[in-house]
Amino acid sequence: MNHQGQTLRHEYKFYLTELTYHRLRARLRPFMIPDVNMRHEDGYVVSSLYFDDLQVSAKQEKIDGVRFRDKYRIRIYDHHDSVIKLENKTRYDGLITKTSTRRTRAEYDHVLQDSDDFLLQRVEPYCHRFYGLRKIKLLRPATIVEYTREAYLSEAGNVRVTFDKSISAALRGLDLFAPDLILSPVLPPGILVMEVKYDDFLPRLVHQLIADQALQRFAISKYVLCQNRRERIRHHD
Repeated sequence: MNHQGQTLRHEYKFYLTELTYHRLRARLRPFMIPDVNMRHEDGYVVSSLYFDDLQVSAKQEKIDGVRFRDKYRIRIYDHHDSVIKLENKTRYDGLITKTSTRRTRAEYDHVLQDSDDFLLQRVEPYCHRFYGLRKIKLLRPATIVEYTREAYLSEAGNVRVTFDKSISAALRGLDLFAPDLILSPVLPPGILVMEVKYDDFLPRLVHQLIADQALQRFAISKYVLCQNRRERIRHHD
């Protein structure tokens, strides 16, 4: 499905126990291929810096279930600066789309220093929107989310299944490359998140696996989980 030239995808999220994770993983792996970014069997580390305004609107819109909303973040992998992405994730009711461009380490540093006029030179419209929100709504770094992602793909339906483990919030600091970040898990031990994304149809195999485990969908937001943890620590201090 397309909207204004962008592919809209379905997204399902589930909480899993370790036991259910291992069962699903064993059944999926013979039929799906690992993501090319998986250099290790356990997956790769995803670190994301999320942005929000002074009213914490992105968080509140998620909690309120606002049907159409945007979320901006900067994302890196395995703590390296070789790939730095500025991303805009947009939700259209029950569907999502994501746009991203690669940024340099110098550009990332400029954003943290509120020196981001370079975004106006980009051709991507969402870079201009991000710049505008930074100036008008004072969009600023809000929290860092980090986890280990294990990802599998299937060409049928363009399906992507991910297992996100050790989801943690940075308790202080808002620099993805800071060497002294203190991370705190936001879920109970042994609990992780599975995400299933697909285009127009979900292959029977994946659908059956979910049905066999009697999994229940949840409106999970890693950003909300981590922002809540960060706020609790700040208020406690």
